[in-house]
Amino acid sequence: MNVKKIYEKMVDYRQFGVVLLAAGSFFFMGLIIPFEKTAGDLNLVAGASLGFLLLSALLLTLSKGCRNKLVETEEGQEYLMKK
Repeated sequence: MNVKKIYEKMVDYRQFGVVLLAAGSFFFMGLIIPFEKTAGDLNLVAGASLGFLLLSALLLTLSKGCRNKLVETEEGQEYLMKK
């Protein structure tokens, strides 16, 4: 695979992962902050928070894998040093 494409995927995965981490954190704060809650609301917010956080972890892991692929090749190392 092309080094430039791997680098772009790495950056995209990391950016999406950070955005999903922030969104998941806001959903989690919705569990902590007191408001009129029903059991369905709590389950929905907890599920959304868990889903966003798990997807964030997956994307950040994929980003790390792309970075490792780049570090393994000399061309990839040079590309990382330029950016």
